[in-house]
Amino acid sequence: MISRRFLGLGAVGAVGAALLAGCDKLGFSSAPKASFQGVDLTGAAYARGFSLPDQHGRTRTLEDFKGKVVVVFFGFTQCPDVCPTTLAELAQVKKALGADGDKVQGVFITVDPERDKPELLKAYLESFDPGFVALRGSPEQLKEVAKEFKVYYAKVPGKTPDSYTMDHTAASFLFDPQGRVRVFSRYGAGATALMSDIKALLAGQ
Repeated sequence: MISRRFLGLGAVGAVGAALLAGCDKLGFSSAPKASFQGVDLTGAAYARGFSLPDQHGRTRTLEDFKGKVVVVFFGFTQCPDVCPTTLAELAQVKKALGADGDKVQGVFITVDPERDKPELLKAYLESFDPGFVALRGSPEQLKEVAKEFKVYYAKVPGKTPDSYTMDHTAASFLFDPQGRVRVFSRYGAGATALMSDIKALLAGQ
């Protein structure tokens, strides 16, 4: 069986060529008002933050990442396509940004705390980017943060009790360096669109 680590690395490589080909065309905008590729959430009265333990047991909040563009995604480690693709695209964007990649923080909130134990989350995220943070709360904490972000998740039964999968909102939330939610980036938009929106936020739009 191919390990998830190599699946993650393979996904990163798959998006690399397309992203780098368009990288030099995505300059910082000097326009006074941002024009995002994703849905503009500026001023939204939800997705205002979180307080959950990370893969190392430390409670993390949005305040921990002030000064960075934060990309929050809800998913689970056994997700076959949406989650690895999203994480691979974000990892590739960070690399393509060069030094500015250090100003981007990926945050993965598991919707499957039953199976996604801290050690599994740690290994899973390291296969994409060792700087990504995984958050895993209790079922009650997950319910609250999902309500705050207006995201959907539900268990889909499988043939055995442990073979279930999860339905969940397939999108990322982008926060500006001041900690304000700004963009809803839908799955499938691609790495180039994600990079454009991250660059706009880094430029102060």
